[in-house]
Amino acid sequence: MLLEPLQYLLGALSGSLVGFTLGLFGGGGSILAVPLMVYVVGVPVAHVAIGTSAFAVAANAAANLVTHARRGNVIWRCALMYTVAGIAGAFVGSTLGKAMDGEKLLFLFALLMLVVGVLMFRGRGNPGVAGATCNREKAPKVLAYGGLTGAFSGFFGIGGGFLIVPGLVASTGMPILNAIGSSLVAVTAFGLTTALSYAFSGLVDWPLAGVFVGGGVIGGLVGARVAGLMASKKGQLNIAFAGLIIVVALYMAARTITAFL
Repeated sequence: MLLEPLQYLLGALSGSLVGFTLGLFGGGGSILAVPLMVYVVGVPVAHVAIGTSAFAVAANAAANLVTHARRGNVIWRCALMYTVAGIAGAFVGSTLGKAMDGEKLLFLFALLMLVVGVLMFRGRGNPGVAGATCNREKAPKVLAYGGLTGAFSGFFGIGGGFLIVPGLVASTGMPILNAIGSSLVAVTAFGLTTALSYAFSGLVDWPLAGVFVGGGVIGGLVGARVAGLMASKKGQLNIAFAGLIIVVALYMAARTITAFL
């Protein structure tokens, strides 16, 4: 699929914004990738936007993971348990997602975002438990959340971090900054699983993915630094995360409803 040079420039700028939000909110930043691909870059095929976004988000998440790991924000045992459970779910979800109409997929994605955003806002005052770990008692809950998150991630063609962050908080009780850092392990794995599934069907624009990733690396460095500053203020990061999800969800819902009419 050939795009105009301006579209690739917009892809790089969009990637920097996604990278910034990935660094700031962890995998939650990936919710911007698909809307930006469709509404800003102007990718004409929804499934290509989803497949390309999945790869770009995975690569940007990996870059941001390095930054958060250096800051000590990643709880590796929890992250790996969540990831292993989610990979199978992501493969199944992506297979189902490709069989569904692209516009309907975007609308359902927007509805899911609204629900998660409201739940995150309601839990804004919960600071989490410092030093939370994934022991034998918590393992079934962590694995269950991981599997379900992976399925949603693959179905909607996203890194799934806006589900992973609240899922990690709910299943382990960890503070949101640790959930943000830890979520990037799963986002990288889920995104690659989804991207490979779409790539085998010819639904990834590789040049666009490349410029998107390039912009994302730069934005991610800034986002991770801002996240560290905001985490020290109770509830501020949670509120910002919830607000971002709700605003993007409302915009997507309005655009897809207009397309149906």
